[in-house]
Amino acid sequence: MLKPITLALVDDQQLVRQGIASLLAISDRVKVLWQAENGQQALNKLETQSVDLVLSDIRMPELDGIGMLKQIRRTGNNTPVIMLTTFDDNELLMASITHGANGFLLKDVSLDKLISAITKVANGGYLIEPDVLQQVTSNHQQLNIDSLSSIAVTSRESEILTLMAGGFSNKEIADSIFLAQGTVKNHVSNILLKLESRDRTQAVLKALQLGLI
Repeated sequence: MLKPITLALVDDQQLVRQGIASLLAISDRVKVLWQAENGQQALNKLETQSVDLVLSDIRMPELDGIGMLKQIRRTGNNTPVIMLTTFDDNELLMASITHGANGFLLKDVSLDKLISAITKVANGGYLIEPDVLQQVTSNHQQLNIDSLSSIAVTSRESEILTLMAGGFSNKEIADSIFLAQGTVKNHVSNILLKLESRDRTQAVLKALQLGLI
């Protein structure tokens, strides 16, 4: 039997946390290791109890999901983070992408879809529900995906796109894959050109929608 994926649940509503934990307890693929009621409490627990993945609400008192995510990434911790969201969280979703979230799920997600998402992201994937992605892109800016349907990126560009989606800076990407920072900058410029994107966030959104990462 495969070792279960260890999970941290972060949400200020106790009933939500308990409900998710109870549902996941049915599966032998995921194990909830600990729970926290805000981002600061989660950061404190992460210092002593690492997990394979963090499942967090975006809006919380004291320290919200984005503040928690920023601090996690600032310390060089690459633990995958999935954000739980609702349709009125578009600006927060964009900020989450910028700061390195690995996935987004609606709070009314089914158990099967939740477990599938946790498994995918814990194994290095990225995931945004199609309904969430459509809502975010339509509110942020109109993305012309049809004109990019035949886009092709190299394996190196795909690797760099994945790190961009993880919130890595050019320097951090360079250090991670042993390239010169100038080389990474050139790759990022090529990616933005190929994806007809003004900035890194737009490029990541398009890459997700096209299934490039």
